[in-house]
Amino acid sequence: MDCVRMLFKNVKQVAEWRLCTGCGACVYICPEKKIHLVDVVNDGLRPVLKDENCRSCEDCLKVCPGYEIALEPAQDHEKGIHSLRRDWGPILEIWEGYASDPEIRFLGSSGGLATALSLYGLEKRNMSCAVQIGQDETDSLKNQTFVSRTRKDLIGRTGSRYAPGAPCEGLIQAEIEKDSFVFIGKPCDIAGLRKAAAIRPQLATKTGLAIGIFCAGAPATLGTLELLKSIGINPEGVAEVRYRGSGWPGNFSVKLENQDDSKALSYKESWGFLTKYRPYRCHLCPDGTAEFADISCGDPWYRQDAAGDPGQSMILVRSKKGKEILNGAIAAGYISAKPADQSILMNSQKNLYGKRAAVWGRLLAFGILGLPKPRYKGFSLFSSWLTLSPVEKIKSVAGTMRRIIQRKYYKPQIF
Repeated sequence: MDCVRMLFKNVKQVAEWRLCTGCGACVYICPEKKIHLVDVVNDGLRPVLKDENCRSCEDCLKVCPGYEIALEPAQDHEKGIHSLRRDWGPILEIWEGYASDPEIRFLGSSGGLATALSLYGLEKRNMSCAVQIGQDETDSLKNQTFVSRTRKDLIGRTGSRYAPGAPCEGLIQAEIEKDSFVFIGKPCDIAGLRKAAAIRPQLATKTGLAIGIFCAGAPATLGTLELLKSIGINPEGVAEVRYRGSGWPGNFSVKLENQDDSKALSYKESWGFLTKYRPYRCHLCPDGTAEFADISCGDPWYRQDAAGDPGQSMILVRSKKGKEILNGAIAAGYISAKPADQSILMNSQKNLYGKRAAVWGRLLAFGILGLPKPRYKGFSLFSSWLTLSPVEKIKSVAGTMRRIIQRKYYKPQIF
């Protein structure tokens, strides 16, 4: 038993040491229902115990992707693209495509792929619902977990949400559904789903499709607040915030209460601002492309964005189930797609590769200082780190140590 396991008795302690990803799996799994999430404005959604009388069953730790992730080889991945496995996880096929429905394609962040797949699951595969996040119905600056059941529901929740969200909270409802469900989430959310399903067989059976969204990090709520202030908007008067969508790559747009017009920033401007508010835990994550998903999708940045582009997605098929469903969605006319060369992955997501490659060095820095760190199995992180230049290797270790000291990460945060 290592020092981290001895230190952590529940996810409250994981959060105190800034390792929580805010997925919400602990809320779902707690047998005593003693965990709820709070929005720590400068960090993200974090678990809090309703009382301190936790019986320490450790179920919350067992499902926590912030604490530990293991990428186990699976039989249906054996015939995948071997050359991509080390740096991108299991991939059977790579496609490029978009939602055939023009409205879904336009409103989605990059071609509406996740929405179209979800709609196919609901209408043609007898799935009862899709678990996803969308704008909070009572607070436009926050996200809420939804169980979507109709095309209208799905369309109303299109577009990226660059703010904290915990879709695994929705597993509480999804598990009791009569039929299977679609799950849409960030890489850490998909990992939380899989870890929860490993100890709840009924959840594994009900998971009809897991769709992962590429992620470079989830900005804290403070990011949105500061972005609004930077363009002269009072957060209290905001009726709607859209981070992406309405074309590719889409603008950050804000609608104000009692006003028809909206203010907007380009994707480059808004995302460039929001990246400063990503929790440091996001920089320790090796999985930017949802390696535990059946199908994962993200922006094909190798293409040049142009005004009026309705968008399309790069599609990574990661499991036999994903392959079957994607082929079915294409045949049924929900998705238009064509096979793509594997080179578009690296050409589109160089930043995600660079972040993954630096993780081993960053974890080394935490270890040198004797601090708790996430545990990863099966990710070949050292091999990826070796591909960095000598300068980049040094920065991954020394730069992390400097940040730890400057930001006082050597002390637990109390909230």
